[in-house]
Amino acid sequence: METKVLESRDTEEGLVRRRRECEKCAKRFTTYEKVESLKLTVIKKDGRNEEYQREKVKSGVVRALEKRPVTEEQVESLIDDIEMKLLNRKSTEISSADIGRMVLNRLKKLDQVAYLRFASVFLEFGELSDFKREINQL
Repeated sequence: METKVLESRDTEEGLVRRRRECEKCAKRFTTYEKVESLKLTVIKKDGRNEEYQREKVKSGVVRALEKRPVTEEQVESLIDDIEMKLLNRKSTEISSADIGRMVLNRLKKLDQVAYLRFASVFLEFGELSDFKREINQL
C-alpha cells in the first residue's frame, strides 16, 4: 500500500509507465497507468443524445472564424476553456444549446465578426433586423 515513485515516463501507447518501490520491503515493480477521460453526453435540440465530440465544436468555431485574424492557438485555447467548464460541471449531460452559448460568449470576446457569424446560425437569424439588434447589443 505504501509505495514511492522512482521514475515516470510516457509510453508510445499513451500510457504512463511508473517505476515504483515498496517502502516496507524495498521491492521494485512497474505500473502502467492510463488516464480515463470523462465521457460527456450532449442532448440535442430534438432530444437525441450523442457523445461530446471536440471536433464538432472546433468545426463550428473555425467556420465562424474563417478569414479572420485569429491563430490556431487561440482557437485551441477557446475550445480548451469550454471543455474545462464542461468537465467541471456536476452533470455529464449537457445541452447543445449550453455549448452554443459558451461558444458565443468566448467568440464575443475574441472576434466580434465571428461572433455575429456564429450567432446568426445558432440564434437562427431570419431577418436583417436580427443582425441589427445583435450589432446594437455589441
